[in-house]
Amino acid sequence: MDKEKYLEVYRHSLAHILAKAVIELYGKDVQYAIGPQIADGFYYDFKLPDGVSVQESDFKKIEDKMREIIKRREDWTVKEVSKQEALDLFKDQKYKTELIKDLPEGEKITIYWTGDDYVDLCRGPHVDNSQELMSAAFEIRSVSGAYWRGDEHNDSLTRIYAYAFPDKKQLKEHKALIKEAKERDHKKIGPQLELFMFDETAPGMPYWLPRGWKVFNALLDFWRGIHEEHGYHEISGPVLSKKELWVTSGHWAHYQDGMFVLEGETDADTYALKPMNCPNAIKVYMNKSRSYRDLPLRINQVDVIHRKEKSGELNGLFRVQMFRQDDAHILVTEDQIGEEIKDIMEIATEIYGTFGLTYKAELSTRPDDYMGDIEVWNQAEADLKDILDKTYGPGNYEINEGDGAFYGPKIDLKMKDALGREWQMGTIQLDFQLPLNFDMKYTAADSSQKRPVMIHRAIFGSMERFIGILIENFKGSFPFWLSPYQVGIVPIREEHNDYAREVEKLLRKNHVRVETDYSEANMKNKIKNFKNFKDPYILVLGDKEKENRTVSINLRGSNKQLNNVPLDTFVAMCNKMNEEHSLDLIEEVPSED
Repeated sequence: MDKEKYLEVYRHSLAHILAKAVIELYGKDVQYAIGPQIADGFYYDFKLPDGVSVQESDFKKIEDKMREIIKRREDWTVKEVSKQEALDLFKDQKYKTELIKDLPEGEKITIYWTGDDYVDLCRGPHVDNSQELMSAAFEIRSVSGAYWRGDEHNDSLTRIYAYAFPDKKQLKEHKALIKEAKERDHKKIGPQLELFMFDETAPGMPYWLPRGWKVFNALLDFWRGIHEEHGYHEISGPVLSKKELWVTSGHWAHYQDGMFVLEGETDADTYALKPMNCPNAIKVYMNKSRSYRDLPLRINQVDVIHRKEKSGELNGLFRVQMFRQDDAHILVTEDQIGEEIKDIMEIATEIYGTFGLTYKAELSTRPDDYMGDIEVWNQAEADLKDILDKTYGPGNYEINEGDGAFYGPKIDLKMKDALGREWQMGTIQLDFQLPLNFDMKYTAADSSQKRPVMIHRAIFGSMERFIGILIENFKGSFPFWLSPYQVGIVPIREEHNDYAREVEKLLRKNHVRVETDYSEANMKNKIKNFKNFKDPYILVLGDKEKENRTVSINLRGSNKQLNNVPLDTFVAMCNKMNEEHSLDLIEEVPSED
């Protein structure tokens, strides 16, 4: 049994132990629902008797009962039963009964006994005897509310989560990782650093505060610079469009539930906020006649888009209802696909590498219900595989056979952050369908009319989500070039304010983001305030600095100071980090030679 399968059996078995423990502690009236294994443990959902609740103070009691059950060394037995037998067995269990009734006729039904007094409806597999769980390292981590089957119209249940690992060392390491992740939580750090906020009047729609908007625009400027070098043309299009546009694109039929719709008296009066930018790029392409000489036509766009989400699915900047996607839509001839994908991969490598982030690629190929010419598909997939082979080496990327969209194969880019967490980020999607839906054409070299292929492409995925990841990756201590304010200036006394203004003016002239504290607060409090906002450099200006036209520098995250640095030298240091998009602060004064 491989490691993943072992952990699945191990954790799923412990979920049954948890259910048995809860029943023994809280009585036979407990209704138990489902208890799956998850990435770091398991959970189980219960309907507890009236007046009964599980508090954090109860966690140890439940854990002790679980260990007591494990020490009984009870056998686990499996039995295949008929649908009627299952209904009879679980006649007093509401949720099990509902699950059984929903099973198709003829479906294989198995039940698992743990000892003689606990039975569960389950496909298995499980351990043979609870003694196999003797070395189990588990710990209840939280209790929360949950709706039966995830539907807010159904019963409210109590969900008990637990960590579970093969040994105490792995559990301890995981808890340390979770603690570190909590300390990096962008939903905590973002408001502390005054980067963004949310308001109940616009759920899932972030307000970017002045400091956060500076981060956003620094990131956007970086993105724009790279795309200008690669021959992209940035556009902006309407956020609100008539229903007919979304009907033609196919979004109305396949994505209407995820759209914000403004109903009119007729279809002609019905509008929707755009959930995607692709129709904008198509309309720009079709604004005039195109020939093969125009292709590839690279269109990029960072407009606001809206996608309707369930309130329980919203999660800080990671899952929002209003965001800006770093979209690009490239129109190419069929024989240009390979070179264009290669160029996109180079852009992805440059962008992710700037942040010190590693990524891997996954290729999803033609599904059974594909549309278009199979020869075009075969050539497109061959081009994508060739590019990935050259980029990573054969066998060093995953292939998801048959998992592409019906309108084209795709490459997904998955990125790892400082905690080793994997994020689905960029997507490179070939599309043979939308050019057909909109009857897009270009004049070929032989004067015939042909249809272009569309490439949908995003690297960040969304600006908001990527910034959330960066906040957690850097723990709010952004690289110099990305920091909201890069330099904080502290004049020691009022007589140093004029020199502080001179320094501030020079830095702003060199496009360095700077803030100065001219208040009458003492120097230590001024420095502390800038440190709380994680400004990379804090300049302290006094008599000596004013006289010599120098600055003394406090470095972020260090007790180290650079004293009496010539002002022009410091400006050059800042320019260097901005130009190179450096990850690290310069911590030594460059030699004059």
